[in-house]
Amino acid sequence: MPVSLVSASDFLPHPILSQVTIGVDEAGRGPLAGPVVAAAVILCKPRPSGLDDSKKLSAARRAVLEEKIKRRCRWAVGVVEPEEIDRLNIFGATMLAMTLAVAALCEKLAQDEAVGEVLVDGNMTPHGRRTEWCWPARAIVGGDAIEPCISAASIIAKEHRDRLMREAALVWPHYGWERNAGYGTPQHLAALREYGPTPLHRRSFAPVAQLQLL
Repeated sequence: MPVSLVSASDFLPHPILSQVTIGVDEAGRGPLAGPVVAAAVILCKPRPSGLDDSKKLSAARRAVLEEKIKRRCRWAVGVVEPEEIDRLNIFGATMLAMTLAVAALCEKLAQDEAVGEVLVDGNMTPHGRRTEWCWPARAIVGGDAIEPCISAASIIAKEHRDRLMREAALVWPHYGWERNAGYGTPQHLAALREYGPTPLHRRSFAPVAQLQLL
């Protein structure tokens, strides 16, 4: 009769996965121009000290923390450009940017790691709003000030987006993006009226849309 061969390894328990927590935040929902950027971060141990909501930190302090986070922790960003923002609307584009950031970060996980939870700043997550989203998620209002991993994501997202806008300001210098990051400041609005929108302007946002009707 046939003999079934069983190796000793068949009786060993499956390896226990190490679960990681990912913090997610975005930058650039409100500006009239430029992309929306989301960052996802898995904090290192020990985590960098002084983490906080990026809006509460000075530019110099953010730059220092960004360098520490990038050097010691695992991180990724997702960028959604203005054309896609106009197609999806800013909420949908933000959900996409977060999904892209987490997906990119998950590619850096070790074989014995799994996502335990994704902590998202705000009151909504991409769960059920993006078909690609497949991770346990929890929204935390004000999370960028109370959850260190979200604070780190807030810093990475803002610094990444501000850098993109400073680079764009070299190409389109009239709008003051190196100072206003694409927000609708008086200088930006005045330049928009004088020079019109650039390819980086969001056509679906009211001030830009209204100019196109003139």
